[in-house]
Amino acid sequence: MRIVSICPSNTEIVAYLGLEELLIGVDNYSDYPESILDLPRLGPDLSIDIEKTADLKPDLVLASLSVPGMEKNIEGLKERNLPYIVLNPQSLEEIAEDLITVGEAAGRPELGARKSNEFLAEIQQYKKEALQKNNPPSLYWEWWPKPIFTPGGKNWLTEISVLAGGTNIFASANEASVQTDWDDVKQRDPDHICMVWVGVKEEKMNPELLKKRPGWKELSAIKNNQIHVLEESLYCRPSPRLLEGLRKLKTLLDQYE
Repeated sequence: MRIVSICPSNTEIVAYLGLEELLIGVDNYSDYPESILDLPRLGPDLSIDIEKTADLKPDLVLASLSVPGMEKNIEGLKERNLPYIVLNPQSLEEIAEDLITVGEAAGRPELGARKSNEFLAEIQQYKKEALQKNNPPSLYWEWWPKPIFTPGGKNWLTEISVLAGGTNIFASANEASVQTDWDDVKQRDPDHICMVWVGVKEEKMNPELLKKRPGWKELSAIKNNQIHVLEESLYCRPSPRLLEGLRKLKTLLDQYE
């Protein structure tokens, strides 16, 4: 089985299944696990080189719709008649389902089912611990600074917030991604700010910029110095690596109980 992944989260799903040796090519942004770093690169995830992909003669291409604009990759795969499946999970449950889907597509259905159950079992353990929490701290996740984009109630980060012992201040929004403004965030006054700018490395995110926003110096999170620059790769990709992000977030929040 020769597999191509054209999205980082898909590459990480393959790795969680322990099938990374089947990968023969990946998108430019796939950076985990280390064993895939020397594989042929097929372009940015929004503009995959379909000709180069076809030249690799894959048995399966793992496509995605997790970012607007990826549709044209799928159109290209159709035009070249390449075998593919599309993953687009918005929740932890859907990530578990995708583990089963990829396992079946790779000819390893038992493996997919087993790893899916392992993933869900770890989540269930965190759920039990979260139920014992009183007065969970409120979290504001910043995906993008201007205009502000933040995860809503239909995104995995709302689930991750709860499992770590907190709550997303935009959990009531009935959508996966919310575009809002600085005043809205100020009125919600979060206890913690989690900076996870999509596609931006941690060292390039400057927490001091948040303090310069009108009225933000009065935010509880800023007054109490609770601005956290987190690895966007552990929070912004719908893959099992979210569990690693969850562990880190829970450890962080537990320090302030």
